[in-house]
Amino acid sequence: MQYDLAVIGTGPAGQKAAINAAKLGKSVAVIERVGGTGGVCVNTGTIPSKAMREAILHLTGRRQRHFYGAGYAVKERITMADLHNRTQQVIHSEIDMIHAQMARNGVMLRQGEASFVEPHCLRVCRGDHSEELLARHVLIAVGSRPARPDNVPFVPGRVIDSDQILQLTELPRSLIVVGGGVIGTEYACMFAAVGVSTTLVDKGSRILGFADAEIAESLQYQMRDMNVRLRLGEEVASVQVDERGVAVTLKSNTVLRAETVLFASGRQGNTDTLNLAAAGLAADERGRLRVNEHFQTEVPHIYAAGDVVGFPALAATSMEQGRLATCHMFGRAWDTTQPLFPFGIYTIPEISMIGPGEAELVRSGVPYEVGIARYREIARGQLMGDLGGLLKLIFHAESRRILSVHIIGDGATELIHIGQTAMAAALPIDYFVSTVFNYPTLAECYRVAALDGMNRCRAGGRCDVSECCESAEPRADNGVDSPDGRTKARPIT
Repeated sequence: MQYDLAVIGTGPAGQKAAINAAKLGKSVAVIERVGGTGGVCVNTGTIPSKAMREAILHLTGRRQRHFYGAGYAVKERITMADLHNRTQQVIHSEIDMIHAQMARNGVMLRQGEASFVEPHCLRVCRGDHSEELLARHVLIAVGSRPARPDNVPFVPGRVIDSDQILQLTELPRSLIVVGGGVIGTEYACMFAAVGVSTTLVDKGSRILGFADAEIAESLQYQMRDMNVRLRLGEEVASVQVDERGVAVTLKSNTVLRAETVLFASGRQGNTDTLNLAAAGLAADERGRLRVNEHFQTEVPHIYAAGDVVGFPALAATSMEQGRLATCHMFGRAWDTTQPLFPFGIYTIPEISMIGPGEAELVRSGVPYEVGIARYREIARGQLMGDLGGLLKLIFHAESRRILSVHIIGDGATELIHIGQTAMAAALPIDYFVSTVFNYPTLAECYRVAALDGMNRCRAGGRCDVSECCESAEPRADNGVDSPDGRTKARPIT
């Protein structure tokens, strides 16, 4: 059997690559392990974790506690069965949708374990049966799995990785999360929200080291308010499992104990079973493949996309990488300008960002100013009961062109796309000042932040007198939460 394109993996990158190639009139085969349709995204990662988060927010009544009291909950005793029920429903719906999309576009699904025989030939094994297929082009989109340190004794239900969360039959009474990245912070927030005594350990000085410092500090404050104990600047020396639970010894000689330990310290590309050498390829120590700007590997007809090529390893970016790879391999024009990739982090509260943080702009020597809007200043924030939310606009101090947007609070991952559109259109913050938003909505944060930024710009003498600037009024509250939760006054300009 010969195809124009063979895709290994049905995660976000593989799905979109296959469908895009089929729409270009190409013959496409997709190879996926039995029971793995949708990849990590659908089965153990993005979709399950977000479904679990939504179930937790609903059952704990967390969004309503501002109005009905800290003890308000939809269900008094939440179990893993409650969380599994919602998660499995969403997973099955997503898998059905993927199968329907592939069938509708004429994509052939081959189930089994794929490996290279030679650069244009793949073997697909399923039990005792195997078949070979030829392809003009190959896209490797096999995703990743949790990295497992060799010195850690993984024991089901006791010492686990993020793929094993769904295998828990009961909520642990206490949990230690090792890793302050996206996965670690998301699960730390979720388990803390259902009353699990949670400790997060990370060797960095703060969690989410790639995020804007002010946003990360705000999340740390709100996590502590949820009774998450943060042990930052600490590294794990050893892990021991005994009849009392799990003992985690830190390099500082501190011993932490919990019923369960979750290791979320990086990912490993799933390339070890592909027989890459037969295709003339080699992965790095983390199982990742090196690609160029067109997502080509060293072998020109073989492409790679998604988690297997490394950062940013997000479902949304993986989808776009898969699409762009097929555009290049089949000679279709595509926009070569650097796309604006938003980040969505589903902690509690959620975080979203697009563009550089303040520290990066300082290092680059870019003159910038900041405008801030707090949810508590917005009627919609009061209606939702989210008084800790924050939208931060960073813009060029001279041109006032928007450089980045950083948000923490309910709806952040939806709200970010307004800023993304404005950045793509190269608009200055003046646009938000003169734009009418529905009232009451969180979108009004953009106007408040723009006005705040113009006030600062004018006060610093960096802004020409303009109609927009003259109309800007001082905000009633210009405070900013410090890491310890206190409020530092900002001068009202």
